[in-house]
Amino acid sequence: MKPLWKRGMLNLLDVTVMEDFFIITFVCVALPVAIVWIVSRTRQHETDRRAEVMLKAIEAGEPVDLKKFGAPRKTGRSVKQELLDKLNGACVTSLIGVVLLIYAIIGYYNPEWVEGRLLSTNAHIFGGILLAIGAGLFITYFISRKALAKEIAAEEKELERASDRPEEK
Repeated sequence: MKPLWKRGMLNLLDVTVMEDFFIITFVCVALPVAIVWIVSRTRQHETDRRAEVMLKAIEAGEPVDLKKFGAPRKTGRSVKQELLDKLNGACVTSLIGVVLLIYAIIGYYNPEWVEGRLLSTNAHIFGGILLAIGAGLFITYFISRKALAKEIAAEEKELERASDRPEEK
């Protein structure tokens, strides 16, 4: 089966197979590597800046509060909320993957139904990838839930204690 742009479905130039390979390689390999590199470089820069400020404070002879220089918590969300976000992402990606796989199966047995549609040739690939990502997120959720059970219980007790206290004004 011809690629989408050679069938006139996408208004791209006539692209050769080698160019297809380079585009896919860039999007699937180089782009994620670049994103991870930028994020890790940003985190390293933040750590270096905190260390530099701490060293200058020590050199000046000022007292240093180590709590201020600890790793900052990015969000005010609890561990349980972050786990539920993973579960939500797992459900969404798995569901989209299953829908695309069903679409691909229908297209395989009834090709005239999907002819001329955008995902007619690659639905099984995208569906499999999304289903694998969803399965990975499910696995991460269940492992993290077991590993972080004590932290979740401690946060819930802390919230209960905070709600039992009278409001301070």
